[in-house]
Amino acid sequence: MAAAPAPTHKMEYRFLGNSGLRVSVVSLGAWTTWGLSVDEETAFQSMKTAFELGCNFFDNAESYAQGKGEEVMGKCIKRLGLRRSQLVISTKLFWGGPDVNERGTSRKHIIEGINASLKRLQLDYVDILFCHRPDPDTPIEETVRAMDFVINQGKALYWGTSEWSADQIMEAHYAAKSLGLIGPITEQPQYSMLHRTRVEKEYSRLYKEMKLGLTIWSPLGSGLLTGKYTSKEFAPDTRLGTETQMKWLRTQLLSNEGMNQLEEKNFDTILQKVSELKPIAEKVGCTVAQLALAWCIKNPNVSSVITGASKVEQVVENFKALEFVPKLTPEIIEQIEGVLKNKPVQVKDYKT
Repeated sequence: MAAAPAPTHKMEYRFLGNSGLRVSVVSLGAWTTWGLSVDEETAFQSMKTAFELGCNFFDNAESYAQGKGEEVMGKCIKRLGLRRSQLVISTKLFWGGPDVNERGTSRKHIIEGINASLKRLQLDYVDILFCHRPDPDTPIEETVRAMDFVINQGKALYWGTSEWSADQIMEAHYAAKSLGLIGPITEQPQYSMLHRTRVEKEYSRLYKEMKLGLTIWSPLGSGLLTGKYTSKEFAPDTRLGTETQMKWLRTQLLSNEGMNQLEEKNFDTILQKVSELKPIAEKVGCTVAQLALAWCIKNPNVSSVITGASKVEQVVENFKALEFVPKLTPEIIEQIEGVLKNKPVQVKDYKT
């Protein structure tokens, strides 16, 4: 295979939260593609291309394609033949299976779950282990102790959370601190031009109090920010238009719950906003998708933007977004905000 095109903008590496671990600011994840709509060869070529473009961080989860996402990534890692120190691999635990003890963040599932994930990934350890969701039935202290145990066993190097509230993250942070254990250093929330309140408002105090770092997912709003969609009649060659593996995503996205997740309740309004972003993207010299990715990268609290791809060409296009980050001047940002009209209102500090 020919080498990936030379990057037009040098990869940036940011520290992950309050740690010495550095991750590429653009990364590649297996969600909704690997083990489902993407075959093993395409997954390998995508991972190889991403690495050649400077990516060192690859994200997965035990629930992606019911474990097949991890299996495919494990095979790709073996084929790449790189030194383990060249890669930062993460996975997430919560939905491991149908049995009552195969879900959640109990000590039992965390320990059994990481062992199963490592077997599928063919690795001795993962760099980052995430609690995929908060578990209201498991005491925070139990989860913190279990994650600390996994790290001390050498099966993970750091741990974090995904879609936890600010209060839940802080509870875990202070529980670990009081017990003399290793606490979470990172959170993996959904973040995009269409979904920003949690990252820009709710978590704002965490960046200062615990130097929380973010590895954000769905930066393109499940594809809505690619500019490919002009109506609910999705083209068959697009992610939301696929009638097989991805039909569930379309159904979920167009549901009331899906719209609420995007913080915009009207699908037509979303399409209108994307349409209005196109001339701004043209002014910058990029696509709407690249504009949306560059906008996420621009946030200094984001350690890495996790991208997905079903084709190698998409990897190249997504990583090219780095080129346009410096072009997002205050004037361009103001124009973007004029279209989005959804910037979170910060809590007023009456002392100042």
